[in-house]
Amino acid sequence: MKSFGTYLVLLLGGALVFAASFPNPVFTQGLSFLAWVAYVPVFWVIRRTGTGALVPLGAFYGYLSYFFFAPWLRTFHPLGGIFACSLQLFYMALLFPLLKLALLLYPRRGYLLQWFIWLAYEYLRTMGFLGFSYGITGYTQWQILPVIQIASITGVWGVSALVLFPSVYLAGVLESPAAEPGRTAGGEIARKNGAAKKTAGGAQGFFHREAVPALIWGVALAGTVIFGLVSPADYAARPAARLALIQQNADPWKADTFGKNRRILKTLTGLSQEALAAESDTDLVVWPETAFVPRIFWHLNYRDDAESYELVEELLDFLAPQRIPFLIGNDDGRLEVTRRGRWDRVDYNGALLFRGAEISGVYRKMHLVPFTEYFPYERIFPRLYRALAGAGTHFWEPGREAVVFNTGKIRFSSPICFEDTFGYISRDFTRNGAELIVNLSNDGWANSLSCQMQHLAMAVFRAVENRRSLVRSTATGQTCAIDPYGKILAMAEPFTPAFLNVRVPLLTNISPYTRWGDIWGGLFVFCALLLLLIGVIPGILRSIKTGRNA
Repeated sequence: MKSFGTYLVLLLGGALVFAASFPNPVFTQGLSFLAWVAYVPVFWVIRRTGTGALVPLGAFYGYLSYFFFAPWLRTFHPLGGIFACSLQLFYMALLFPLLKLALLLYPRRGYLLQWFIWLAYEYLRTMGFLGFSYGITGYTQWQILPVIQIASITGVWGVSALVLFPSVYLAGVLESPAAEPGRTAGGEIARKNGAAKKTAGGAQGFFHREAVPALIWGVALAGTVIFGLVSPADYAARPAARLALIQQNADPWKADTFGKNRRILKTLTGLSQEALAAESDTDLVVWPETAFVPRIFWHLNYRDDAESYELVEELLDFLAPQRIPFLIGNDDGRLEVTRRGRWDRVDYNGALLFRGAEISGVYRKMHLVPFTEYFPYERIFPRLYRALAGAGTHFWEPGREAVVFNTGKIRFSSPICFEDTFGYISRDFTRNGAELIVNLSNDGWANSLSCQMQHLAMAVFRAVENRRSLVRSTATGQTCAIDPYGKILAMAEPFTPAFLNVRVPLLTNISPYTRWGDIWGGLFVFCALLLLLIGVIPGILRSIKTGRNA
């Protein structure tokens, strides 16, 4: 019982260090250096404890790590924080026994299989309906530009691999037993001329036995840093785009009255006019996600609400004389056949490109936030669906096309909010011909700087992975411009109405990541499964043979 309490304390400390590695309420930009040892308590406890205690210990660590990492989730939805922490509880309750199995199958080098398993877990947890990219180890390094350039080849997964390795290795060092007379560090009896000899054990013995993996990691890290220092190129002579990014400092979904919506519209138009007055040679003005709440297309065509139609008319009156395109986040309502098979309004989280008062292009968010933007299982879980809808959840339908807008001067795509946390989406846009990534976000509901900074940290990787400039227009922050190498060129002050005039380079080369995608994430999954099978199959065969002999 005393040991179990010690393990709980260690895992509590590990959860705090994990959270501190990312942007957080105390350290706004995060303490990225902590990530290189953040998991040492986890892997050490797994080595020390028996199999019977692994599930509760994993559940304890999983829940606390996200409780400290993302307190802002509790603002997103009444059940948001509990659900996210509980999901992580479930993942870790499964992962801890699997990591222990790695040591049982490979007593000497099980830490290498642990490394593969953890990387596979990080990749797999970003996939499917419940896909969630927050908390991926590599994102802690978002400000260490020489380290993250490797993402243009491996995606974030290569950075995670480098950062994670010291934790699994050092846990092995700390747990390695001191050698006894006549016993090597590997446990074998060593004799010379019939006499026992004492060999190196403990940390020294582990370093001696496992020097090659550590050397390979050191060479990989050195190569990564060298690549990161030499790969950024001078883009001063390359074509550039000039954009005005608008930040109204208001969560549009909290503007539930005609007067509030009109005030937000006046703020957006006023900031846009100031931005264009400051830089008349602008190529595009960008408003945040759902910056304008009334459904523009719907109310313009169906006019089922007089006040909403009046606001739409005010917006179009403002846009009509503009000679510069505007990209506006909006709830794009269309009359379509619903999932229930009847004609009705279907809503999409959209980005609408305006030339004057005309809509010249529409992108609809494809990867929606589970449970709070999208829940496709109404027929299977009707009670849960009704509970979510009753809690004020606004459901959208997912879009299906990775649209590339073309203004004549720039070809760009617009992942919406949560979408820039997934590498494959920006990759698809780039493969379709986008020269620029324009993200529209609204994190204003969280009222949390750490939430906004965590989101920004992931967006940096989308620029590096595809070697594309990325700009963000957000409701409350972080509105910014990022160059193709992850450098933040400019950022508006968060939680204040602001505009940001930026000039960003337009590159057209295709990076290895853009060409190959998340092949490294898949490789880690393959290696983990292969090594597990190689370790398990001999035991199964022995059991079968024993059964036959019996």
